[in-house]
This record gives sequence, C-alpha cells and structure tokens, in this order.
Amino acid sequence: MSDLLTIAPEVRDVLAAGGPVVALESTIVTHGMPWPRNVETAREVEADVRAAGAVPATIAVLDGAIRIGLSGQELERLARTDHVMKCSRADLAFAVATGQAGSTTVAATMMAAEAAGIAVFATGGIGGVHRGAEQSFDISADLDELARTPVCVVSAGAKALLDLPKTLEVLETRGVPVVGYGTDVFPAFWSRESGLPAPYRLDDPQAIARLLATRRLMAGHGGVLVANPVPAEAEIPAAEMEGYIAAALKEADRRGIRAKDVTPFVLSLIHDLTRGASLATNIALVRNNARLAAQIAVALAEND
Repeated sequence: MSDLLTIAPEVRDVLAAGGPVVALESTIVTHGMPWPRNVETAREVEADVRAAGAVPATIAVLDGAIRIGLSGQELERLARTDHVMKCSRADLAFAVATGQAGSTTVAATMMAAEAAGIAVFATGGIGGVHRGAEQSFDISADLDELARTPVCVVSAGAKALLDLPKTLEVLETRGVPVVGYGTDVFPAFWSRESGLPAPYRLDDPQAIARLLATRRLMAGHGGVLVANPVPAEAEIPAAEMEGYIAAALKEADRRGIRAKDVTPFVLSLIHDLTRGASLATNIALVRNNARLAAQIAVALAEND
C-alpha cells in the first residue's frame, strides 16, 4: 500500500525524525459539514494539532493517490468538489484506480495512517452497529478496522445515532480497548454521557502513550479507541438529542435511505432540527479530539 501514498514533505520529514504526527480524516470535509464551514473547520483542526506540538496529516484520495497531508489549496479543492466518494476499506482501491476524488472514513484513514507510519488519529465519532442491525446487518467497517489496524483513534465515542450498547459489545469481542479519557462513562458524541460504562479510564496523555507503547510489544494487536467527552459547555444532553435522532432515523427509513448514506443524511437532518446547534457541538468535539490526539502523539514520540 505504501506505493500508493503521496506523503506531504513536512509530514514525511517529521515521521522520518520520529516526531509527532496526527492523522485526520476528510469525510467531515465532504460529507459532514456545509461549505464554507467544512474547510474552515478543517483548518481550525489542523491549527489545533499544531498548537499542541504535532503536525497534522489530513488524508484523502486525489488524482489517483492516497494523500497523507493536504496543502491549503488541496483541502479547499476537496471541500468544493461535487460527488466525492466516501471511502471506507472497500472503496479505497476503487477511488485510487479510477482517479476519483475520495474522502476517508475512520476505517480508510486508519489504513492509510498505518501504512504511512502514523500512530495517532483524531476524528469526531466512530461508526458502529446501526440500530436495527439484527435485521439489516448494518455494521460499520470501522469496528473491524479497529480490531486489525494498530492506530490509536481519538473520538467522542461513537455517533449517538447508533446502537451504542451493541457497538461496545462488538468492540469487546474484537479485542479493542475502549479507554474513557477522564471519565468512567462512555461518551455519546454530542453528549458527554451515554449511560454506559467506559471499559477503562486513563486521565492523561502520557498514560495513553504508555498503553500504546505496551500494545506495540504484543504481536497481532489492533487499535485503541480513546473516548474523549465533548467539552461540557458545548454538549447537548443525551435526552434532548434522542428526540432529534429518533425523528431523523424515522425520516431516513421513510425515504428508504440505506447503508453508508444513512449517517450523512441523519447528521444533516439533525442539524436542521437543532437549528445548527448540533453542528456547533460537532465542531467543538472534533477540535477537542484533535488537541488530545496531538498531546498523545507528542507523549508517544517522547517515549520512543
């Protein structure tokens, strides 16, 4: 896979020196937010990573290559492009082979980050087991990727529109450590608490870095999920969010929306139902995750 990568010079140089780099996904740019807030947020997230002492590497498919680190011009081009492929593991090779522009989900970003030698990745929320999966079998590839690919994923838990208890059960079955950062409760994306216990708790980036370093010594181990609650001042309480989520999922079902189209549709409708409050919360949690991921990457580089 390394032959398919185009690594930005700054990212390549920092990796070669053993310095801290944080991978960032690009689906939030193409499918998660409207223009121009998408590119503004992407730039803010990259700035947050730099402010915490690491180098950002936003990942996307452009011109038949997997780009590890985008220039400002490339980031804006991606944000303005229509009909960008949403790439998970199954889609990444197709986008590269056909020359289509593609944004990377959690799974695809993990694949590319690991191939480039990047150990820490910041996102908003992971995918998981969808509600009604016992009939639809709709389960995100993110969970299997976490099981197989040794990258630390910092997120605000899993997206709250999912079946969170089943998502945690699958992560446990797949052998993925789920670490609450400064919390004993698994966060629910827009909300600080899901009501479900976090399997493990660590309270500082150095402790997480030690866990990652230890996992490296164990052959065949995959990733680690760090569940970082949204800042208190930005959260929308879970009870309030559940009403919006239920309404949005009902509308998605009425329209026959399925598979990978469900999440962007539901997020967009929730944005409308909350009159933009969910987007503000989403931005706050992504930036919060980027800052923590950078701190973990710095601690990991210092330990090497």
